[in-house]
Amino acid sequence: MSKHNWRWWFHVIHRDVGYLCVGLTLIYAISGIAVNHVADWNPNYAITEVHGNIGKVAEQPTDDTLAVHVLQKLGLPTDYRTLFYPSERTLRIVRENHTVDVDLDSGKVDQQIVTPRAIIHPANVLHLNHKKQLWTWVADAFAVCLATLAITGMFLIKGKKGITGRGLWLTATGFAVPLFFLWLYA
Repeated sequence: MSKHNWRWWFHVIHRDVGYLCVGLTLIYAISGIAVNHVADWNPNYAITEVHGNIGKVAEQPTDDTLAVHVLQKLGLPTDYRTLFYPSERTLRIVRENHTVDVDLDSGKVDQQIVTPRAIIHPANVLHLNHKKQLWTWVADAFAVCLATLAITGMFLIKGKKGITGRGLWLTATGFAVPLFFLWLYA
């Protein structure tokens, strides 16, 4: 294949852009599958519930000292963001990624601990473009690279297996599937 042939250039571009996109494609693929199933699980955070009892909680002079007293009885650091009473005798203490509900009469404690998922949470942050700023430009460049891969890929093979043969039908199917689902869910 001659360097003056456009097909040769498409091979070079497709190969190099393809290698460049491997990492981002895998991140977007993992995140895409996770986000597609958001109704079945939380792809960003693992939520652990811990139940226990610290016994009847003694009255304290202020809500702040009450919260510190409860956290100390639980063996937790005494820092917290806020507290409030979801019901008259239930105190909710909100900490970083951690909520503590305590029934002041019975001492029953329900804790909810939220932990970011190791790989999927950062992938979702990138995929859903939560950071904005410079990442928006990276995501846009990735989209342009994917379009380049799609276009150059159509013309890599000649003949009945290329875009004028089987490739035409596969490309048409690739357009028809999303159009069908847009029609189906309209």
